Amino acid sequence: MSDRGHLKKTAHLAEVPASWESGPRGARPRRLLSTRTIVVYGTLFVAAAYYLLPLYVMIVTSLKGMPEIRLGNIFSPPLEITFEPWVKAWSSACTGLNCDGLSRGFWNSVMITVPSTAISIAIASINGYALSNWRFKGADIFFTILIVGAFIPYQVMLYPIVIVLREIGLYGSLSGLVIVHTIFGMPILTLLFRNYFAGLPEELFKAARVDGAGFWGIYLKIMVPMSLPIFVVAMILQVTGIWNDFLFGVVFTRPEYYPMTVQLNNIVNSVQGVKEYNVNMAATILTGAVPLLVYFVSGRLFVRGIAAGAVKG
Repeated sequence: MSDRGHLKKTAHLAEVPASWESGPRGARPRRLLSTRTIVVYGTLFVAAAYYLLPLYVMIVTSLKGMPEIRLGNIFSPPLEITFEPWVKAWSSACTGLNCDGLSRGFWNSVMITVPSTAISIAIASINGYALSNWRFKGADIFFTILIVGAFIPYQVMLYPIVIVLREIGLYGSLSGLVIVHTIFGMPILTLLFRNYFAGLPEELFKAARVDGAGFWGIYLKIMVPMSLPIFVVAMILQVTGIWNDFLFGVVFTRPEYYPMTVQLNNIVNSVQGVKEYNVNMAATILTGAVPLLVYFVSGRLFVRGIAAGAVKG
């Protein structure tokens, strides 16, 4: 090799960065079974088992006959699957003086939940929209009263509400219970809608005002179409809370109007005859099926609504 070629090679090596000579750079690859991974997945597994194991026991018990249940193997799968407990829980289990199962309570719960959820969400969304975009005199006082109302224990208000419903002739009726659920759902829903609407771009509201849109035009044509996630959040919260309610249902209605949860309590706590654990488990699953179905169908929008502003202050 000529001296000229040797000098070029030496100069090229001199230009190589010093970091190249120290070996590969960047983050080290993580070990598959690190201490952090074991702790995280171990905690998730324990939490999942804590919630899923009772559900598993309920399902397998509801599919067994009473002779197999008396053997005491609550974790074993059914040797012979039977849906008779489900049929009995729905149509012929005794819920007090009546032995028509949970079917009547199911339709009572539907007639309570649907109007209560729709009315409370409609009013709360308008309240939140007005409080976030239309500043009016006394808005802060009104909002403070709503927030205080969200933290008043329900038990404190039971007797006064009974008196009020009795005086207006709605005590013991489904309409009275719908009014109660609507009122008690108003504070927290108003807070959720106010915080969500406050997080939307203010320029849209101002541009609509410049174009001549009024209160209802902006609400119906701009705010509502952009707020599907928070409406789903409110729907899931209301459906879950109202459908699972026991206290209001047993206090403000008569036996013929009892919701599904009250009838479930009557089935499970019945002291007459043989204790049919398979029927009790089937009735419990049937009662909780509606809130679970609502969440699984719209769960992704629920997460979007929470992340997009439902908990912003």
